[in-house]
Amino acid sequence: MSKPMQGRHFITTQEWADHEIEMLLETSSDLKRKFYRDEPHALLRDKTLFMMFYEQSTRTRNSFEAGMTQLGGHAHDLTPDKLQVSHGETAEDTARVLSRMGHGISIRNCNWGQGNKFIRSVAEMSTKPVLNMQCDLYHPCQAVADLMTIREKFMNEVRGRKIVVSWTYAPSYVRPISVPHSEILLMSRFGLDVTLAHPPEFKLKPEIMAQAEANAKKSGTKFEVVDDMDAAFEGAHVVYPKSWGCLVHEPDREAAVQHIEKYPDWICNEERMALADPNAIYMHPLPASRGAEVTDAVIDGPQSVVWDEAENRLHTAKALMALTM
Repeated sequence: MSKPMQGRHFITTQEWADHEIEMLLETSSDLKRKFYRDEPHALLRDKTLFMMFYEQSTRTRNSFEAGMTQLGGHAHDLTPDKLQVSHGETAEDTARVLSRMGHGISIRNCNWGQGNKFIRSVAEMSTKPVLNMQCDLYHPCQAVADLMTIREKFMNEVRGRKIVVSWTYAPSYVRPISVPHSEILLMSRFGLDVTLAHPPEFKLKPEIMAQAEANAKKSGTKFEVVDDMDAAFEGAHVVYPKSWGCLVHEPDREAAVQHIEKYPDWICNEERMALADPNAIYMHPLPASRGAEVTDAVIDGPQSVVWDEAENRLHTAKALMALTM
């Protein structure tokens, strides 16, 4: 296959042009069809991907590892304890070594204030493509799979449809802020009207908000922010209720948990789904906190597309690797 994007890093969708995202989505759909038809598609035969995981993962780890196997290559599952970064080796030196031994490096590092910087340090020195499997600021792989799912469900007729990216209650610990960042950035570029909903303490980073506003203006879509979950759901075609931490407002994690406890009523339930369009779909990147973020009746109900969404993580990861490696 022609590889006009071979060697490209993928750290945020903002750094890829519209036509490059379209090529990624087209390739994803093509590989999905081949997967279902059991057609051989060993596009990366004898190639190696080094996967660096600083956090636990289900969908991301398995989409890249299974995807690499299905493409005919091999993925190394690396955690910091398996690397000399745990003993002080720099990101730059690690990049120099791994990029001489394989064909791609993928990294998941959600440490607040560190993850994106680490990935960019590796990318600066790597001679092979560096793929962001999630950092403290972005989760581009999730956003691309979500856009693919939305297009599938609405038969590619997405312009003018309303997507709600809403904060939800989820107790115990502070979740990354990267998913809502990537959702508002990508959806505002590709025809969807974006409504962001959250309590006052759960703001996103101002520079990313500004980028989303600029995306919407350029693409002729709408971008608005509200602090009322019910108002946000009214007439929505896609609802994406997902918890995230108030790290922009409160970087101290213990204090941040206390802010979460103020809003237990921010849950996606049947009553809120009834406010949306009758044909609305419910999305979540998983894992979802059942009974806190969402009720069982919604996530297991007919409007839920979370399993299709999760599956598309495989096909989009394969397309990303096939195009860049």
